[in-house]
Amino acid sequence: MSARIKNLFTLLFILASGLTGHSPLAETVLITGSNQGIGLEFARQYAARGWTVIATHRRETTPDSLAQLAAEFPQVRIERMDVTDAAQIEGLGAKLKGMPIDVLLNNAGMVRTDPLDQPGGNANQLFGTLDYKLLDDFIHTNVAGPLKICETFIENVKASKQKKIVAISSAAGTITMPPFMPNGAPIPDHYWYRISKTALNSAMRLLSAQFKGDGVTVVMFHPGGVKVESFGDLDIPGLESPEAAIGKMIRTIDGLNLKDSGRFLQNDGKDQPW
Repeated sequence: MSARIKNLFTLLFILASGLTGHSPLAETVLITGSNQGIGLEFARQYAARGWTVIATHRRETTPDSLAQLAAEFPQVRIERMDVTDAAQIEGLGAKLKGMPIDVLLNNAGMVRTDPLDQPGGNANQLFGTLDYKLLDDFIHTNVAGPLKICETFIENVKASKQKKIVAISSAAGTITMPPFMPNGAPIPDHYWYRISKTALNSAMRLLSAQFKGDGVTVVMFHPGGVKVESFGDLDIPGLESPEAAIGKMIRTIDGLNLKDSGRFLQNDGKDQPW
């Protein structure tokens, strides 16, 4: 499917879902990791609504996916920003100084070092064969990176109408529910990913408390199972399309207010157990 046809499909999906009527146009969202998967779909749907989209990526050259999106939607602004590179984050912060950002969307993250469809590719996150050097990478990408981005752009958020910070977390970070499959089988895997998402949730809770007095709403999302490129040809039951899953999250984000700050949410706005 060509990018133009996919963007048209997305716009039709948004119109059918009633998303365009939930918030005024010409507001601004900054999305990290926006060149593929969940981030790209967020960028596509916000752009289709008429928002200014600051779409960031870490590649040395502009990804084709974002170039095509910007060609379709002129209000898409592509910026290079690796969430693990403090200098790049600060550099973009300087470029955007004074620009209100209604939704700061921390999406970029690290799940594993090998493709999901590679057998045995997760050994470095399994107890008994843990690669302890990897923990630094996970914490830097999934926790320190989002915090640095929030620290850099907090004044942009405070200057906006909506004043929202969103972090894409995961049910994998849940600590009150053990990681079991529906059939009761344990899932003792992805140690570093799980630990880092738990830490991200803690960081966002602290942030929500610190800036509630400034009117800033901070939430975390478990996006659910979303059929994105990283799954490859894996046939996993129950996965949602990106259009549907991200559409739900955008509707939920639209309806957030300060009373929601600090919540951990599923994509439809229901509470995700901690």
